[in-house]
Amino acid sequence: MSDFSKKRLYFDNNATTAPSSYAISAVEKALKQWGNPSSTHQNASQAKALIWSARESLSAFLNCHPLEIIFTSGASESNNQAIKALFQDLSSSKRTELMISSVEHPSVFNQGLFLEKQGFKVHKIPVSREGFLDEDFLEKHLTEKTLLVSIMGANNETGLLFPIKKWIKKAHEKGALFHSDMVQILGKQKIDLKDLDIDLASFSGHKFYSVQGCGLLFCKKGVTLNSLIHGGAQERNRRAGTENLTGISAFGAVAKKGESFLEKSQKIQALRNDMEKRLLSALDDIEIINGSAPRLGNTSCLLIKGVIGETLMMSLDLKGIAISVGSACSSGKIESNSALRALGLSFQEAGNCIRISLGVENTKEEVDYLVETFISSVKRLRNLD
Repeated sequence: MSDFSKKRLYFDNNATTAPSSYAISAVEKALKQWGNPSSTHQNASQAKALIWSARESLSAFLNCHPLEIIFTSGASESNNQAIKALFQDLSSSKRTELMISSVEHPSVFNQGLFLEKQGFKVHKIPVSREGFLDEDFLEKHLTEKTLLVSIMGANNETGLLFPIKKWIKKAHEKGALFHSDMVQILGKQKIDLKDLDIDLASFSGHKFYSVQGCGLLFCKKGVTLNSLIHGGAQERNRRAGTENLTGISAFGAVAKKGESFLEKSQKIQALRNDMEKRLLSALDDIEIINGSAPRLGNTSCLLIKGVIGETLMMSLDLKGIAISVGSACSSGKIESNSALRALGLSFQEAGNCIRISLGVENTKEEVDYLVETFISSVKRLRNLD
């Protein structure tokens, strides 16, 4: 086995991915094209051309029209615009209800709490510990009053995949719109927005081997969406503010190579499956959360009884291995994960969970070292008690 004792190994790719060489090269090129895309001189036209090129690459990879893409600062902004912008102007609408799953990312779930304070009705769809949406609840509460259904494509903590195509159709049958936070799926599974017939979908560059600070919101032609940010007329009046030229260029460059990332993701799943098999064989009292449900091929959420997740994470960090516990969206705070609690885990069980999320650059040798170190760390921590 290779000696990784002096090298850091990264297994937290659901939180962020390392920028690929394609992204870095695109950033370097964009930094030399520093014209404002909204100006009219030659510098501006060159910058505008880079943005259009990225728009075309992303639309081709996602199978949508280039003008159905709204560039944003990231998935949190995309999620907020998809939901809040729809609920801003309801003066002539009888549809005032939102449906979300109980395990949504905070940038969706907390909007539900916000809208409830504004007097809107928000239905939170239960999800079982095994990873299944409560379909009876959905059928009961999806009515002519529903304006929007928002269900994530894949859960960031467990990798749980949701059957959104089925519910897009059912939402449309009731005249409701459908939005999905599809951040975790991008680059891991093929996405065909036209085939899905989805109305709104959120994506983030830095979860797809691009750079932080850039995302996009897909808005299907015919869906009217106001801007959350008032200012200029960028993004066809749907998102004011000077475009993030470097971030957009990097995002587009990675999308242009998207098929190669999809191919690598298949190999990642084999590594993840082998890792889980070996951990389950070597350790007692360990559970794979949502392990029997459809999951992303790179993600493993493990409940390790008798070991506090944060303690195990820090132990591995000292050995040069990065995994995660809790949410990476709370300014470094480690909190009991609300999504895990919504799945039916107790407070203590949620605290005993860790997440391993592989990326395209992880190798078998790295995973071997992770497994060996993980097993020895768990046994050592259990013996301390």
